[in-house]
Amino acid sequence: QVQLVESGGGLAQPGGSLRLSCAASGSIFSINAMDWHRQAPGIQRELIASITSGGTTNYADSVKGRFTISRDNAKNTVYLQMKSLKPEDTAVYYCHADIRGRFGLMYSYWGQGTQVTVSS
Repeated sequence: QVQLVESGGGLAQPGGSLRLSCAASGSIFSINAMDWHRQAPGIQRELIASITSGGTTNYADSVKGRFTISRDNAKNTVYLQMKSLKPEDTAVYYCHADIRGRFGLMYSYWGQGTQVTVSS
């Protein structure tokens, strides 16, 4: 089975920075697009950033210009560099990927979530 393990969450002050990581492991043949989503209490889950296998990126308006998504294909890892953090960025952040296994089947996988809190 494939697992996505997230790390890097924590507490940051407004205007500060955090870097999230999400590493995929298991029986992997290839990884297509990888995404970051977030879920705040009382708010629907939001797709905030995506990156294709070729490196093309897209961002939600709420994070555009502040967050950067990147990936290291050799490590099967996607990153989210968050800068100029705002209190409204407080949420649980989830990574997601569509992964093709070594036997040819593709499945959608989610990380366990990591808490990001922005507060002074």
